[in-house]
Amino acid sequence: MKLIGEKIFARDAEGRLLSRIGTIFFKTPGLVTTNGIHAMQRMMWIDEVNAMREAEGLPAMTEAEEDEELAQSADLIFTDEHVLIRPDPERMDLAFRADEELQKLVSKRKIRFLNTHSAKVRNALRARGENWRMVRSPISHEDMAALVERSRVSLSGEPIYYYNSATGTRYVTAGGVEMLSTLPPARLREQLKEAQGMLVRRNRIGHVELDLFPATTPIEIKEGFKALKIDELGDDELVDAVKRFDVKWRMSVPPELRDETVENFDWRNAMCQTLTHVPNDPAEAEGELIQGISPEFFRQIEWLPGARIDDGEIIFDPLWEEYDRTRDPELADICDPRARNIIFNLSRAFGAIEYVNVGRIVHSLARTPIAGSRRGNVYIVQCKEADWPDSRVYMIRFQKWGVAEHLDEGKDLLRAMLEANEYTDYILDRRLMCRQLGMKLPPHIGYGQFTEPYTGDNQYKGTTVRTAYFSRAYIQGTASDKIPPAKYRNPVFALRFAKLMGEAAALDMIVGRGSTETKENMFDRIYEVLQMDADGLPERLVVTGHTGSFVNYLEAFEDSVAPYANVVRRRVKFLADPKAFADAYVAAFRQALAATQERYRTHRKAYDRLFVNRPFDVGGSGAYRWAKTLERLDGCDPDVVAARLAEAIGEL
Repeated sequence: MKLIGEKIFARDAEGRLLSRIGTIFFKTPGLVTTNGIHAMQRMMWIDEVNAMREAEGLPAMTEAEEDEELAQSADLIFTDEHVLIRPDPERMDLAFRADEELQKLVSKRKIRFLNTHSAKVRNALRARGENWRMVRSPISHEDMAALVERSRVSLSGEPIYYYNSATGTRYVTAGGVEMLSTLPPARLREQLKEAQGMLVRRNRIGHVELDLFPATTPIEIKEGFKALKIDELGDDELVDAVKRFDVKWRMSVPPELRDETVENFDWRNAMCQTLTHVPNDPAEAEGELIQGISPEFFRQIEWLPGARIDDGEIIFDPLWEEYDRTRDPELADICDPRARNIIFNLSRAFGAIEYVNVGRIVHSLARTPIAGSRRGNVYIVQCKEADWPDSRVYMIRFQKWGVAEHLDEGKDLLRAMLEANEYTDYILDRRLMCRQLGMKLPPHIGYGQFTEPYTGDNQYKGTTVRTAYFSRAYIQGTASDKIPPAKYRNPVFALRFAKLMGEAAALDMIVGRGSTETKENMFDRIYEVLQMDADGLPERLVVTGHTGSFVNYLEAFEDSVAPYANVVRRRVKFLADPKAFADAYVAAFRQALAATQERYRTHRKAYDRLFVNRPFDVGGSGAYRWAKTLERLDGCDPDVVAARLAEAIGEL
């Protein structure tokens, strides 16, 4: 391939890239990286090809030949870290050809794709198992909230702007303008003039100084802001004009973005995306990679090299070959052997799979992470089978205590294997216990395992051991702790939510769920997912996992109910009628507790004998925990327990 210009990533003495753009050609193989614009590079290439033809004694290209030469090409953009291919969505074949040629020059990990806003581009990459080439690195919920707060700045007046350090653009929100209307007249005028001036200016790198948030704000709103006659209005007239403008702006904003706090995940995610946008950004939100995924997953998935299946043949991402060849530590982080094993298992279990994408959940999705919880053991899988109209999404969670974990405790291999198998049975038994008591868990789970080398410090280091995992379909909906605060201002929404949460809280208490390490209450933290009806009102609640169930199986309900009051207490400031919400919550709690108790008493023998085939050990076996759970359920007074809950909620 002929090169005109500098090599990719070539730098000057100060470490700056010598070229920021390139064009790659395929009819006559070549790469142009000279400074300028893509159109100039294309004309330069035509001149070069004609010069080569002249040297060979051939005539210059015809206009049709020149058009064909230019048609078989692709635009490139170079950043400090990546080569970005800018594909034509209608000619993804050229984009992938560019990808193949560039991999001869730089590592595939350095090559990403632009235009991922196009569904055709996303679908083409997804079908190759390459979600990882479209997204940014994960960032924790806490770090996102801190980023938004840290980006809030002022110029000469109030801190009403949010600053994108990559582009230099500041963003103002409807809430920021509303705050201005409370300022003294003189300060209000100064602040409005400052904002108006920035709206019509660009900074030294060509980006607007100020823009309105969100990006979907109609142009009429921006023009209305620019046209505000600040000096022609009296003080009261100006305040009224600002308030009218603010109301019009707010009504143009999607309802889920009107509550401008980091507690509102929709607003926080949208603002975080705006503040981290950089020029030539290839990234797409997870919501575009997986339709319908909850906002809580925004920037929480680390997509890994996947695989596509061609005529039944598994073709793993070539990045694996590079890792096997180089053992590069940077590649080791994303060439996750567990992801490869998951893909291999899926290919063995299913029929005509077209592609598989696997991602890791690297940060806890809980708003307030549970103490002692382990991270990095949860994966998300997007799998497309030939006879399915769409891809399916699965969540995979690895068994907490497997052979490797028991070896880490110093146990011998046989004991570690036996205890890992017993723990698998215990996990599945607890799921059956929860369902028997009425907990609304996902209807189906799968169980899988594969072998991997043990890497701990036990004498068995290097030994191949089995690793187990459980899979379930992704549950559509929103986790209870991620519901936008503004939703609670609707009394109908609030009361339906309270009822569903009250019922779920009773079941959660009955099965004694808590952190294994700290016994901390886990309700309303991550596992309770609300599903809405066509009107956007709560319709059902699904508990996505039974992790931590039967940790608390001895304490009387009266002594363990107090933490469930937090469901009400943490939402009081958002509620139009806190007392009605609390009453509905407690009533549903009491009813669910009483109904579960009645079901047990009606079918006592069936419940009591459910686990007679399991070991009964007062040290805490599953069968013993089941017996103690039923004993305290039978002996409780639902009215007394509900009264304790109401007492913990307190006066509202």
